[in-house]
This record gives sequence, C-alpha cells and structure tokens, in this order.
Amino acid sequence: ALWRSADATGERAWPLPLFEDYKPQLKSEHADVKNLGERYGGALTAGLFLQEWVPKGLPWAHFDIAGSAWTGKEQPYCPKGATGVGVRTLAHWMSGLGA
Repeated sequence: ALWRSADATGERAWPLPLFEDYKPQLKSEHADVKNLGERYGGALTAGLFLQEWVPKGLPWAHFDIAGSAWTGKEQPYCPKGATGVGVRTLAHWMSGLGA
C-alpha cells in the first residue's frame, strides 16, 4: 500500500535490502547499538538500526530522505530548496487508512 501511494504521488520508492553482514557496523563499545555505520551503505545501516527497535513481524518502512530532502534547482513538482520528499506519499497512504 505504501509503494502504491508513492507511485500514485509521483514519488520514487523501492525496498532496500537489510544485509546481515552490515550489522557489525552497528556495534558499539558504549551502547547496545550505534546509529552510525561506515561511509558507504548508510541507508542500509540506518535500516538495520531501526530494525533493532521494531517488534518482529510488525510491518515497517524506513524513509531515507537525506539525499533528496533538498534540491538546488527547480523541479516540475517542487521549487528550488526543501522538497518535502515523502510527505506526499505518507499523506496519500494515511488518507486511505480509514477506508
């Protein structure tokens, strides 16, 4: 349903993998886990971090908007500056929750 909402609003979405071999990047000397992986694979390690706090079997989504939250040029669907990426998808998805 969330992917359909992204498609309906013209926003791009796709499933990122949660590779277990990235999990060692979350090990910490001071905490249960840390929210910082290595330079590459940041969206993947962020998803793995969030997965630590989601109860097993509960559907969830991670919107990694760091790279798309701002644009340096005007786009057909948003002005130059903050994009609001993800807001259209979530609003569309939530509008169907009561149906």
